[in-house]
Amino acid sequence: MQTHDEYRRRLLMGMMTLPWWFSAAIAADENPDPRRIIALEWRPTELLLALGVTPQAIADAPNYRNWVVEPPLALSVKDVGLRTEPNMEALQRLRPSLLLLTKGYGPAAESLASIAPVMSFPVQETPGLPFTTARQDVLALGEYLGLADRARQHLQVVEEQLTRTRRRLNSVVSRPVLLFTFLDRQHVMVLGKGSMFQEIMDRVGVTNAWHGEVNRWGSATVGFEQLAGLKDIRGLCFRRGDEDPLDDVVLSPLWQVIPFVRERQWQTVPAVWFFGATIAAMRFCRLLEQSLVKTA
Repeated sequence: MQTHDEYRRRLLMGMMTLPWWFSAAIAADENPDPRRIIALEWRPTELLLALGVTPQAIADAPNYRNWVVEPPLALSVKDVGLRTEPNMEALQRLRPSLLLLTKGYGPAAESLASIAPVMSFPVQETPGLPFTTARQDVLALGEYLGLADRARQHLQVVEEQLTRTRRRLNSVVSRPVLLFTFLDRQHVMVLGKGSMFQEIMDRVGVTNAWHGEVNRWGSATVGFEQLAGLKDIRGLCFRRGDEDPLDDVVLSPLWQVIPFVRERQWQTVPAVWFFGATIAAMRFCRLLEQSLVKTA
């Protein structure tokens, strides 16, 4: 395991190869005001909250409360529009000390550099290992904000949660588990290889029931009738706010003939942000424990 000094050296060396907008941002403000940091995507929002920093504003706050849920947002957090197209006038008016992005999603960092320093995080630095990337990102943001000790303490809590979950599930999980959520009345999003939850399941000893094709984020959209081909599994369906189509789907005869539904080997669980970071990982662990231990 690398030491703190080794990680810091690797981080600083890595910064030398980053785009101009990132290195300029780091030099522009060595100590950004933590009260004026804006996150333009939900993953860096979570990274901030993991360090105990409340963002000044985030993009798409209403849907954050439906899809992400935890950690909860303070009522003081302002909304600055869509994650894909934030309100530039609102950003300029708020005068942020730092803007946080998810690399490859939303506005280009260069388009924001005139407003504030920009720091961007990849979802997967190493393909197929988004949880590993999330750990690195917590440390990197902690280093930059002068909160390195807090970042390391947080990651210790994360590791303790993983160990606890693996121990609790060791004797109760026998069937593979399917992770999915309804997008509409006909389609579900399933999570498979390359997703953060797959990496967590590998860590805690749970087999994923989905072995089909997935996109680069580790998810796939399929008609829910395709789930009928999965046998001897358990299903975990993530709810998502008040407009969840599941309430209508459960009345469908097609839904009732799916094997894990017919065998009552499925249940719903609260929303977790599938593309989140370490707090989402811990929430997922707790939900795995609560659902799988209860149905064992």
